Amino acid sequence: MSRAFVKENEDQVPELPERPQSPHPNFVTPRGLALLKQQLAELEDSKHRHQTERDLLDKEALQVIERDLRYVQERLTRAIPVDYDQQPKDQVDFGAIVETEDENGKKRKFEIVGEDEADPTVGKLSWVSPLALALKDAKTGDSVIWKRPAGDLELEILSIRYPAG
Repeated sequence: MSRAFVKENEDQVPELPERPQSPHPNFVTPRGLALLKQQLAELEDSKHRHQTERDLLDKEALQVIERDLRYVQERLTRAIPVDYDQQPKDQVDFGAIVETEDENGKKRKFEIVGEDEADPTVGKLSWVSPLALALKDAKTGDSVIWKRPAGDLELEILSIRYPAG
């Protein structure tokens, strides 16, 4: 019999694919760990609110929430908190706040953070981003090459510091 004549279950919601996990270790700053925990709490609260609804749209929303919950729970399970006190004070590594000056005299400040906390628009770089990898292990006074789609840019490291643990 043709599927055209079979009544579909109206309550059926198409299954969503899982959000992919990064293949990299999940290094987190104290702030990044707190943000993941906050996101988990917000998703759990949202799930609780949606579970009481019977509407198909709410079932779809619930499915998205449950998928995101699984994702965040896995991110927390895989979290590796980094102790700033154990980081090398004289070179760039995870958690470092790095001030640079480019060959055109423009100064920038970057913080090397976990993938979940990264936000390049405010200078928070994922530790696996090309710029963070270029900065890694550099010391004050060193120059590194930032390979960008717009063209390579030389950056001099002006200062390196780590937040208080």
